[in-house]
Amino acid sequence: MIDAFTKPVSLRWGILSTARINRALIPPLQNSKRNELRGVASRDPVRARTYASEWHIPNAYAGYQALLDDPDIDVVYNPLPNHLHAEWTIQAVRAGKHVLCEKPLALSLDEVDAIARAAHENQRVVSEAFMYRHHPQTIKVKDLVDSGAIGKVQVVNGSFTFKLTDPTDVRMIPEMGGGSVWDVGCYPISYARWVIGDEVEEAFGWQVSGITGVDEVFTGQLRFPGDVLVQFDCGIRSPYRTRMEIVGNEGSVTIPNPFKPGDNEKIILSRGEKIENIAISGQELYIGEVEDMADCILTGKSPRVTLADSRNNVATILALLESARSGKPVLLNG
Repeated sequence: MIDAFTKPVSLRWGILSTARINRALIPPLQNSKRNELRGVASRDPVRARTYASEWHIPNAYAGYQALLDDPDIDVVYNPLPNHLHAEWTIQAVRAGKHVLCEKPLALSLDEVDAIARAAHENQRVVSEAFMYRHHPQTIKVKDLVDSGAIGKVQVVNGSFTFKLTDPTDVRMIPEMGGGSVWDVGCYPISYARWVIGDEVEEAFGWQVSGITGVDEVFTGQLRFPGDVLVQFDCGIRSPYRTRMEIVGNEGSVTIPNPFKPGDNEKIILSRGEKIENIAISGQELYIGEVEDMADCILTGKSPRVTLADSRNNVATILALLESARSGKPVLLNG
């Protein structure tokens, strides 16, 4: 286990569960010079052993707690269903592990605050796995906005939709943190907050609910200080669509593939009649969050996605969902 006096050359990772999203994180971990994947846990011991063999992972654990009890695991990746994020992140931190937790970090502000307390008390790093934040394309967009390339930001538009075809998927269960906003709406919300560099003052949302009660189609509006406005839509019953656009008083930036950018992407910078296609030399999508964790643990750097950042994203989502239920705007404290 890593403490203030022990700084290993590489960090030893364990994964809680055999979730589908793991396949995105496993290659970066196995190719990293500062990180190594040492174990995977499943409630089904046979499943754990089979999965470990399939992915060439040295150790298989019969149950999540068994992985947490192993002193040779330094960092835990938590891809469990949304309603288990806070519980198992806190347990991992109390077991002395650093944690990279899938989005959303938690489903309530009390849960986020409990994670933050546990991280502080145990001096562990916890970060939410918004992989797009670490990609060169996102960093370039942020640099353009901050440098004044489009002038003062006025409006941000975003979309993230796809078709969820499995009616038994956990994202269809309200009690498990299901619905489109928690699953994909969190991306344009997070993206807008980051490029604007401020926090939401007021939120308004509309939703269309499915037979299980989760929001299957959602549109939201956010008001930021300085009369900066955000509009977004998300859904789990629509064709696959992703897009972000940041509009300023002197130009705009359009990002056709904002949340899952690849090795070669282009963003569009428009200023008056001049339209510039900016090529981005990218990187493997998930390597950034892995290396960011290594930077934080080994060098003391602050995470690119801080717990305060995650708390404000959760607060915004909760306000939007409350607005959709009540039909009224919801004010946030920022």
